[in-house]
Amino acid sequence: MGLARPHRMSLLKNLVASLVLHGSIRTTENRAKALASRFGRLMSLIQKKDAREAIRLMPNYCGIEAASRKLVGELKTKYEKRKSGFTRITSIGVRKGDNSNLVQIELI
Repeated sequence: MGLARPHRMSLLKNLVASLVLHGSIRTTENRAKALASRFGRLMSLIQKKDAREAIRLMPNYCGIEAASRKLVGELKTKYEKRKSGFTRITSIGVRKGDNSNLVQIELI
């Protein structure tokens, strides 16, 4: 993504939180691919851990407390039988200013 590591990690934390809270977001293709990968690792980690340990690990993946609670409370039970493929990426066109490919990433 061309960002310094701390800025990239902060961006991904905020994207994960937005995806969890809103269910779908619109972003560029590269950011969506990085987000899907990070969200998949996060869900795999949450499925293996008990609730208390998963909440303790949340600040590394998702900085917003409401999103962490939703992940551990609702989404863990929703995706308990699913091993992968938690998100869907759909192309929606190009951004007018710089012709970046825009996509919508949503939870399945």
